[in-house]
Amino acid sequence: MGVFISRRPERQRLEGLLHAARDGRGGSVVVHGEPGIGKTALLEHVSAAVPGFGHLRTVGREFAGEVPYSALEELCGPVLDERRALPGPQRVALEVALGLRDGDPPDRFRVGLAVLGLLSEAAGDRPIACLVDDAQWIDHASLQALAFAARRLAREPVAFLFALRDPRDAPPLDGLPRMPLTGLGPDAARNLLDSRLHTSLDERVRERIITETKGNPLALLSLHHGVDRAGLAGGFALPEVQPLQERIAASYRTRLAALPEETRRLLLVAAAEPLGDPLLLWKAAGHLGLGEGAMAPAEADGLLEIGVRVRFAHPLVRSAVYCSAAPGDRRAAHRALADATESATDRDRRAWHGAQAAEKPDEDIATELERCADRARGRGGVAAAAAFLARAGELSPDPARRAPRALAAAELKFRAGAAPDALRLLEVARAGPLGRAGLATAELLAAQLAAHAGQGRQAPLLLRTAAVRLAAHDRPLARETCLDAVAAAMWAGRIAGPGALTAAVRAVASAVPDAAETRPLDLLLDGLILQLTRGHRAAVPLMRRAVDAFLGQAGESRWLWLACSVATDLWDEAAWRVLSERQATLARESGALTSLPTALHYRALAHIHAGEFAGAADLVDEAYAVEEAGGTAGVSCADLALRAWRGDQGGTSEAIATSARVAHERGEGRTLSAIDYAAAVLHNGSGDHASALKIALSACEDDEPGFHTFLPPELVEAAALAGRPSLAVPVVERLAERAEASGTAWATGIALRSRALLSTGPETGELYAAAIEHLSRSEAVLHLARTHLLYGEWLRREGRRRDAITHLRTAHQRLTSAGAAGFARRAARELAAVGERPPKAAASPWGGLTAQEARVAALVAAGATNREAAERLFLSPRTVDAHMRNILRKLGLASRKALRDLR
Repeated sequence: MGVFISRRPERQRLEGLLHAARDGRGGSVVVHGEPGIGKTALLEHVSAAVPGFGHLRTVGREFAGEVPYSALEELCGPVLDERRALPGPQRVALEVALGLRDGDPPDRFRVGLAVLGLLSEAAGDRPIACLVDDAQWIDHASLQALAFAARRLAREPVAFLFALRDPRDAPPLDGLPRMPLTGLGPDAARNLLDSRLHTSLDERVRERIITETKGNPLALLSLHHGVDRAGLAGGFALPEVQPLQERIAASYRTRLAALPEETRRLLLVAAAEPLGDPLLLWKAAGHLGLGEGAMAPAEADGLLEIGVRVRFAHPLVRSAVYCSAAPGDRRAAHRALADATESATDRDRRAWHGAQAAEKPDEDIATELERCADRARGRGGVAAAAAFLARAGELSPDPARRAPRALAAAELKFRAGAAPDALRLLEVARAGPLGRAGLATAELLAAQLAAHAGQGRQAPLLLRTAAVRLAAHDRPLARETCLDAVAAAMWAGRIAGPGALTAAVRAVASAVPDAAETRPLDLLLDGLILQLTRGHRAAVPLMRRAVDAFLGQAGESRWLWLACSVATDLWDEAAWRVLSERQATLARESGALTSLPTALHYRALAHIHAGEFAGAADLVDEAYAVEEAGGTAGVSCADLALRAWRGDQGGTSEAIATSARVAHERGEGRTLSAIDYAAAVLHNGSGDHASALKIALSACEDDEPGFHTFLPPELVEAAALAGRPSLAVPVVERLAERAEASGTAWATGIALRSRALLSTGPETGELYAAAIEHLSRSEAVLHLARTHLLYGEWLRREGRRRDAITHLRTAHQRLTSAGAAGFARRAARELAAVGERPPKAAASPWGGLTAQEARVAALVAAGATNREAAERLFLSPRTVDAHMRNILRKLGLASRKALRDLR
């Protein structure tokens, strides 16, 4: 009880979390602190103090090895029967992850959503408390899935209690509420110390012990082992000054040294066995000739207990046992465990123990580890596959096998998000014979690592170098790498310096010239090179072929985002819409949620172009939900554009500041251009054309692909209305040339409007009228409304009040209807200037709803079921059900049909 006397605030917080979960308001907390501080004891105490819960547990174990989803299997095992209630794709993902069926590697987010659904179903009868101890040693795949579920418990009777040493050792838990656990207060520490020593202490000695242990309960409880109590009492045998953790470990080593040799050997087997399985322990012990009686001295000393599971008194005991053993003894323990493990049911564990038992390189073991890596990949355990391959490389006697295995491990480490480990393995691979193909792959990985590290200027050069190496033996991959290099140069954009994009593309063009391939990505690559080296007009035919090729390709492609960008440069709104919708659909259906935010971004921009702000907002919210689930939440460029068109001054400015900081950190000049577009729209909408002009002039200097349709029209309007039309003349000429080459109604309409802004006399009205006629045949709803606004403003200045009112009314009505509040206010001011009172804007149908409720309402109003809405927003159906009850109550509606009618 002494441990908990001074833990009242911590107990109250954790007990409050459990009480809230019992009431259907789930949550999570990460308890962290140094070894021995009492994390496990606190979690166990609190879980026992709040009755009525079902408890699910998993414990990370040092030296356990990386087996994918092993901790998830341990925690969810008691409730796996509930998986029958999961939607088909989630059930399949979970079963593949846990090795219950064969299938394609599941997406980690879908596995996380399945875990959330499983726990939600299991909590139907009574609330669930999930205790995850020593989370720093949980396998990466499991921790990602558990963290995903823990973030989404607001409406669930489920609580997660994580315990670990240092939050930096478990990145998937970033963002979850934390609770640091520090040492006991002086009074509690004195009580605990006295309760164990049963000896009078010199007060100065007692205070020194408490000070040096910093109130660490395990240090205080361990002190009475192997210490001269008489000396302590007299003040002569003060503990040696050393780091606290080492002092605790030393006390355990002292206790271990006093045990019989057979007991120490059996403890070593228990420490090397990661599952805590008593049957496996005794089977392995039999291979070593050790009987059950050998464990009695360790149990009597309180070092471990054997029940349903083998449990050490503390992870530091396990660490002390394993680390203090001689290397030969450790290998013998692992060899016994490998012999005791069933190869038919747990081949991966058997192989891992065999690898740990190896005294020298062994090709048979290395080959089996490769097979383990293949199985791990099939379950989605990329980090586990990398660990198996890395060990396979270490055990490869032939350097010609070692280097490729290290390279494959490095690639998987990179995919798993462990860039430092990938870099280390890459250096190992480069030190061995790789051959031309391997060296090229190594160059490619080095370039990808550089791009990942935000080295925007270096990535295109490194990717081009890799493409040159690849060209000799894998030309298709070399061409893909060239397209990667062009994309990297486009993302680096202006941050790489003036002219850097064109220079990078010229270099790429010389890397793998004269392509014979006619894949969509080859056409796309050649079209972009042509556009950036010889100009838009020359590239239009090839760009058109590339877009058509992607339109005719039904399968998944990671280059659809770039095809969308080319479609916008061609002013082809129909292709933009189709390709962006296909990209989002493919990403959702395949579970490729890492690429889904980009797909949603392009689809949302197409919605904004068409004046469909509600649809765009739904996609932006979905993108944020995906990024939040993956722990990579930032600011969406589509969100910036939407805020700007809505005239949200404060929100846009704040989002721009955040996005700009992240863009500079990552070396993403392309994001800066998207920011400038949003800022130019915002300022033009508010009538601050001087600010819009300053921003647009800077953004248009490099004439970046993907922005040809967006930024120039903002610059022309800003320059004309700021009284500096001469600055727009070359831009209008470029617009006219591109409109003629593209030939779409959208392009022609924008070019005519731009000419009207710079013209004078009767021709101006004719140009505006022609622009309106062309834009009326396009999907450019917002630009059509803005053209009515500009025409009305010009008519008012010309004194043609009646004609001006007609166009200003049209502009105001359409801008208001779309939600483009900034431009609508501008139209209202113009109407007021001619004596017209503009109608008031209708209130939002979602007034009074929280942000999450508004997202659910929008999806359900668009026809989604509760389960579909749950999948899209990464929530459980129970959470969506609760939101729907609140939505209908707040809006005073009786049914889902009434919600659809309200939209």
